Amino acid sequence: MAVFDTPEEAFGVLRPICVQLTKVQTVENVEQLQVQLQAVSDSALQALQQYVLFPLRFTLKTPGPKRERLLQSVVECLTFVLSSTCVKEQELLRELFSELSACLYSPNSQKPAAVSEELKLAVIQGLSTLMHSAYGDIVVAFYEPSILPLLGFAVSLLLGLAEQEKSKQIKIAALRCLQVLLLQCDCDDHPQSLEEFEQKQLGDLFAAFLPGISTALTRVITGDFKQGHSIVVCSLKIFHKTVGFIMADEQLRRISTAQEKPTVEHRVAKLMVHREADWVKTTGTKLTLLLKKIIEGVSVHPHWKVRLELIELVEALLLQCSQSLVESAGPLLKALVGLLNDESPEVQAQCHKVLRHFADEKVVVGNRAFADILSEHLHSLAISLPRLMSSQDDQGKCSTLSLLLGYLKLLGPKVNFVLNSVAHLQRLSKALIQVLELDVADIKIVEERRWNSDHLSASPKPSAARPWSQIQRRYFRFFTDERVFLLLRQVCQLLGFYGNLYLLVDHFMELYHESVVYRKQAAMILNELVAGAAGLEVENLHEKHIKTSPEELREIVTSILEEYTSQENWYLVTCIEAEEVGEELTVPQSGLQAITSGSHTCQVTSFPAFSKPSPTICSMNSNIWQICIQLEGIGHFAYALGTDFHLLLMSALYPVLEKAGDQTLLISQAATSTMMDICHACGYDSLQHLINQNSDYLVNGISLNLRHLSLHPHTPKVLEVMLQNSDASLLPLVADVVQDVLATLDQFYDKRATSFVSVLHALLAALAQWFPSTGDLGQPQEQSVEEKGSHLSQRPAPEKGLEKSTTAEDIEQFLLNYLKEKDVADGNVSDSDNEEAPAWGFFLQVLRTLGGKCGDFLRSRFCKDVLPKLAGSLVSQAPVSARAGPVYSHTLAFKLQLAVLQGLGPLCERLDLGEGDLNKVADACLIYLSAKQPVKLQEAARRVFLHLMKVDPDSTWFLLNELYCPELLTPPHPSLHPVQLRGAAGQQNPYTANVLLLLGELQ
Repeated sequence: MAVFDTPEEAFGVLRPICVQLTKVQTVENVEQLQVQLQAVSDSALQALQQYVLFPLRFTLKTPGPKRERLLQSVVECLTFVLSSTCVKEQELLRELFSELSACLYSPNSQKPAAVSEELKLAVIQGLSTLMHSAYGDIVVAFYEPSILPLLGFAVSLLLGLAEQEKSKQIKIAALRCLQVLLLQCDCDDHPQSLEEFEQKQLGDLFAAFLPGISTALTRVITGDFKQGHSIVVCSLKIFHKTVGFIMADEQLRRISTAQEKPTVEHRVAKLMVHREADWVKTTGTKLTLLLKKIIEGVSVHPHWKVRLELIELVEALLLQCSQSLVESAGPLLKALVGLLNDESPEVQAQCHKVLRHFADEKVVVGNRAFADILSEHLHSLAISLPRLMSSQDDQGKCSTLSLLLGYLKLLGPKVNFVLNSVAHLQRLSKALIQVLELDVADIKIVEERRWNSDHLSASPKPSAARPWSQIQRRYFRFFTDERVFLLLRQVCQLLGFYGNLYLLVDHFMELYHESVVYRKQAAMILNELVAGAAGLEVENLHEKHIKTSPEELREIVTSILEEYTSQENWYLVTCIEAEEVGEELTVPQSGLQAITSGSHTCQVTSFPAFSKPSPTICSMNSNIWQICIQLEGIGHFAYALGTDFHLLLMSALYPVLEKAGDQTLLISQAATSTMMDICHACGYDSLQHLINQNSDYLVNGISLNLRHLSLHPHTPKVLEVMLQNSDASLLPLVADVVQDVLATLDQFYDKRATSFVSVLHALLAALAQWFPSTGDLGQPQEQSVEEKGSHLSQRPAPEKGLEKSTTAEDIEQFLLNYLKEKDVADGNVSDSDNEEAPAWGFFLQVLRTLGGKCGDFLRSRFCKDVLPKLAGSLVSQAPVSARAGPVYSHTLAFKLQLAVLQGLGPLCERLDLGEGDLNKVADACLIYLSAKQPVKLQEAARRVFLHLMKVDPDSTWFLLNELYCPELLTPPHPSLHPVQLRGAAGQQNPYTANVLLLLGELQ
């Protein structure tokens, strides 16, 4: 399409359609005009601007109802003309502004007219384009007092659309148009700098709209999050730019006390505002209320761009309106400080930038220095912190702790002015101790055990950005959000970095000693104080701050480490296993262990030293967490000191190894993690390297502690962990210690056998690993008992994850198994089919082997725990076997009886039992000498008595004679049953044959 560059050419093309549109106002005529306008150059259109606008304006002003589609087409065409030309006459600007605004006016209500969304959007875009098309000084001239009613109507219209419309597109368009009307847009078309009198003129004019604008925008800002972040961002921008302009201190200082006489009519004059002192004070108070609502809602907005815009609002108002909005200075500053630890990097960076600017430029807020206000706020927060931590939900706790963290970052070393106050320090510590209280009621904590003896780790965990900060998951009584715990840790770290470390450590060590209620929380805080003092990932905003010296830090760590690993704080009751309770409760407890559980919490009570209270689930869980926290603390200390931790390694490594072998899973995990931390800090390649390099010291400690085992009952665990996590180079060092272990085992086998057997097992496993067999290690050596004893199927199971098709061999094997099972059911089984020995048999073989090597060790336990059950089983099963038929010999019950009878005799001989225990064996086996019992059981019973004769011939002879000639002995032996043993008159004694055979064998 040809382009018409000259007004003459353009006029010839446009005149017919303009005349037609003036006569007949239709959508088609408007669209035809717009098509023709696209072929006209901007310069030609500028010359014909008012001629082209006439039919469009005539259509808008024609009285009577109009179709919305026609109005929309007219407005869109008018907008196109304005976007290509400039409005150079103030009167034209005013008239067009009025005509466009009227398109959305509803005569029957104060709300926008109920028209289509398309028309609303077209009018809004038309108004915005109109204001941008205003040329030069005409823009400022437009904003004269007489325009107040018209401008107020448009502002109200746009605010209503922004607040009430559902369409996001219309909301955004209305807000941006409002920004244009208030001369706050960022475009180049509007003047960027105004003269002083122009600023005053516009400020006085816009002040009339301030209550309505601020109130409506506050409702939009604090509305539903679902409306979209861009709407909130735009509203925040308009709010702070408008308020910052109208309430600017620089403007208000030039306002005279006397109001100038207005030169407008009385109706308009009533709308004018005089920004004198009383108005400023009243307006500032009302704006403070609105700002508090905005801060409360926006600070927790889920979108980071909204929180970023809040920083812009705070910066603008504090820099421009610190005097007029003096009451708002506190909330604004708190909002800024709270965002200092925002999760968004962009928000954090901008907040740091603004706060650093405030500090560097020594900004005065409300006639007070910036640092003084921060210090005062921190004092106030410290006072109210205990109440806030107890009353707020997790979100509230996050906000409060973010604020506290921000104050600490900004004040830096000046935080000591607060900490030096005893009252403030006590309140601060009380709040931290209170909120860090753990939930120790979960039974799973004490239930989770470490049953395997795998290696702790082949090498230390890979380095991370903050490896020292990786700690066990724990649950707290007063919060569940993990962010709260993260903020609490950061607060403690900053206190350690900027605060007086000696003062803080002494204070929290006092709380550590004061009560078991505080001990876990105090330990957590102490750990973070040390980490913070070392500057681990702490951002230093104060270049002149001097960190704690390595010597001072090592001195403090040494004192805490000694406290953690002391007898009363390291060896706490963590389980109720018989052996461990006996060991651990003999240690002086200093009133630490007794915690009784209530319905929701665990109340703490004290017991005197050396007392043996019955531990509860809560008390054991509490002790487990206490040990875990102290272990994590040692890991923190290692990272804090780095290679300097070598100087404390002799004090820390041995107790950590003790806990690495603990059967409680959480403790073992914490100790393993601590050892890895030590490896990282001290430069060891792996745990094996760590143990090998310090094995001489460890072995020496084990040897010394074995001599005082009652005071060091956990010593075997250290050796066990060393064996599990070292190599063959350790063997020469531990050879003598193993001999000490065996000697100690002979001395304490009745009390601490489990620990020593576990060590010996670890030794055997280590030897098998260090010196593997040269044979075929890939073949299985033996089958399990279940595989040996199974008669159901001899076919191997297919590999996991694979499906095997049925073959002819499978079917054949199935039939053979079926026939075999049928023979068993019918009793047609030969003795060769029953050669397998049952398991209750393997067990007796093991006991007999142990009895030959450690009879004294095994005797008391066998007589107390095993013999009564074996004897009882034989006595209860004897009547069954006496009445059973031939098939009974193929049952499991028969095999068990036979296995027990075959094993009892040799075992009694090996253990050299006393007379009382031998009588129990004889009483249980006598009835099996009856001819009514199966032949194999009779033979096995005779062998028992042959072994008993070797141990105690007199008692055995006595029993046999009584069976054979019961009339010679009166009264009969009390353990015998005369009615069962003696044959009835005229009948043969069923025991005669076996007794005669025994007597013959013995002679």
